[in-house]
Amino acid sequence: MTSLPTASRIRRVVLPLALCAGLAAGLSACAEDPDEGTNGVGKLSPDAIEEKAQSAADGAKAVRLAGTLVSKGGTFKLNMRLKDDGATGSVVTKNSTFELLRIGDALYMKADAAFWTHGEGGGAGESGGGDGGSQGSTEPSEADSDAADKLDDKYVKVPQDDPSYKQLRGFTDMDLLLDGLIGLHGEVVKGDRDKIGGIRTVKVKGGEDGEGGTLDVALEGTPFPLQFARGGGAGVVVLSEWDKDFPLEAPAPGQTLDYGKQLPRT
Repeated sequence: MTSLPTASRIRRVVLPLALCAGLAAGLSACAEDPDEGTNGVGKLSPDAIEEKAQSAADGAKAVRLAGTLVSKGGTFKLNMRLKDDGATGSVVTKNSTFELLRIGDALYMKADAAFWTHGEGGGAGESGGGDGGSQGSTEPSEADSDAADKLDDKYVKVPQDDPSYKQLRGFTDMDLLLDGLIGLHGEVVKGDRDKIGGIRTVKVKGGEDGEGGTLDVALEGTPFPLQFARGGGAGVVVLSEWDKDFPLEAPAPGQTLDYGKQLPRT
């Protein structure tokens, strides 16, 4: 007659099996729930994720926007801190680098002497006429060079009736920039998980290949948009420092000068 296993032998066999089964179940549960410890936005539909991100951005009081934008007017590298009543930061174009400061409707620009010596015919970043004329490449006069030296690294208040005012103000308008940057086009689909600035994100895309843009939405805390890649390689911007206020102060009188005529085109 075969003897039955003792109780101690049964425990020695069953206990490791039970532990292995429990461990396997735990690992399986972790693999099946990538949203554990997140704000839950990743579980939503792609349209709902986009809506959450848009709502969070609309309700924000401040943001830093940094990256590159490509448009018909050229390529712009921005590093701007923005809030409802103003902004401060820098803009780099093909031929120009300048700083902007806006407090309410008062808009100031600061650039080096090279910027202020741009000819009025072509301006910074502008090509000459189609006839190949030399209007945009005229060397600055001695008077222009002297004026540019005085304006070097000084703030110039941009008149509201100057043709450049609207364009330059656009770089400092939080609502305008966000509305134009975080909207997806086409059917919205959910993409992969990622990390932007150390924060876990979920991607939502306009179209399967992101041809209508790709938005990274935070999975931690408020579901702010943290990065937007424009479709067609038209630039990538990173959005950070949401709701972090910053001071805005008008330049001191000794740091402000009057350009005295229409600003160069940027």
